Amino acid sequence: MENQLTAQKECIKMLSLYAKTEDFSMQSTAAKDNFYQKILKLVVPIVIQNLLSAAVSSADVVMLNYVGQSSISAVSLAANYANVLFMIYYGLGTGASMLSAQYWGKGDLQPIRAIQGIAMRFSLVISFGFSGFAFFAPELMMKLFTNEAELIRIGTGYLRVMAVTYLCWGIIEVYLAILRSIGRVTVCMVLNVMAFSLNIFLNAVFIFGLFGAPQLGATGVAIATALSRIIELAGCIVVSVFSKDIKLKFGYMFLRNKLLFQDFVRLSLPALCNDIAWSVAFSMYSVILGHMGSDAVAANSLVVVVRNFGTVLCFGTASAGGVLLGNVMGEGDMERAKEYASKLMKLTIITGAIGGVLVLLATPFVLHFAKLSETAMHYLKYMLLINTYYIMGAAVNTTLIAGVFRAGGDSRFGLICDVIDMWGYAVPLGFLAAFVCKLPVLWVYFLLCTDEFVKWPWVIRHYRSGKWLKNITREDLFAQENADGSSAGT
Repeated sequence: MENQLTAQKECIKMLSLYAKTEDFSMQSTAAKDNFYQKILKLVVPIVIQNLLSAAVSSADVVMLNYVGQSSISAVSLAANYANVLFMIYYGLGTGASMLSAQYWGKGDLQPIRAIQGIAMRFSLVISFGFSGFAFFAPELMMKLFTNEAELIRIGTGYLRVMAVTYLCWGIIEVYLAILRSIGRVTVCMVLNVMAFSLNIFLNAVFIFGLFGAPQLGATGVAIATALSRIIELAGCIVVSVFSKDIKLKFGYMFLRNKLLFQDFVRLSLPALCNDIAWSVAFSMYSVILGHMGSDAVAANSLVVVVRNFGTVLCFGTASAGGVLLGNVMGEGDMERAKEYASKLMKLTIITGAIGGVLVLLATPFVLHFAKLSETAMHYLKYMLLINTYYIMGAAVNTTLIAGVFRAGGDSRFGLICDVIDMWGYAVPLGFLAAFVCKLPVLWVYFLLCTDEFVKWPWVIRHYRSGKWLKNITREDLFAQENADGSSAGT
């Protein structure tokens, strides 16, 4: 669960650098119009990475499926905290990667080190907060999502071990974001593949008690995740030792630069707030379902896995398109950016439809192999059917808000849109339907899954307005700081 989200983030950042290094500036007019060839070059690696991440997430659920329904439900609920934490790292990484890539192109290492220090300061403070709560108050964290004693007991053991993971994760994500921005994509991929592969192996060892290890069930998932993260952090340290430029040094946190800090906040804060607002609101869906019984939670846990596979192609296309648009707008070719955005939207609709068909085709196989209660199986069937069309709504909004708009530096619209839609509409509607009107589980789930379509009129209108078409690059930022009388060490 946490792994799946992490790898999606890794892919998006990897593509940003890949687009830059592939040099999309064409030498002829014919080459400039070859949109689909350029998209293909970007989509292939992200789809491969998303499939790997989905496989890792699926391994957790599949293995826990043989342990028991309560284990699946508890881990699914507890993993919501990792989802929120991921969104925080994603926002921090957005600002760090954009700025670092710019200064690396100029051959100036000092700003990159300062940027790493800024991101690390934020990351460690947040990580220590999450880890403290997970270690000292895991039961309280689980009670937010469910009132069932069995789920609270299982989730408490899971969260206490995950406290170690949160600390390592914060350091790893910042350092890997910086490495990608300076061209060390292969190193990052090797570290991620190592961590994910090790996680799957250790999951089997600690869930089922292989090779003489204790049989720990859900807690084994947390131990496997923590150990894989610790080894990944060790890998980062080894890379740092042999690196000639950017080290994993905590001393970078003491480098100061006023303009860099302002730009980092300006780039990261809207995206960070948007992602946190979306993630916490999405977690509230789990709160609602969690208080409607373990059957609903268990069914939703399997649905999430299937939906992740269904969205691999459409989300990969959306992410790749955002990278390509950002590159074109950075070149100042706004007309070509508008043309590419139009083609991207058509492609997104096609891939969204393919994703829905994939979920529909997978439904009978999931129902055959799932080992849930009769009630949970009933929920599972219809939740999967609902997701056959929900994927389309999510694909279009993700392409526009997180891809097209952010490519032009417009992250405020997404923040406002998601806060109003999810906190002003979906979450209140879910609580009202579940606990006031006391509607059946499937009706509540259906209403929650209307959130993406409610956003469509405003999102599409903003897209058509063209206000997102902006060149956000700025020259000689660090030189300007020096001219104002500030230094990198202040």
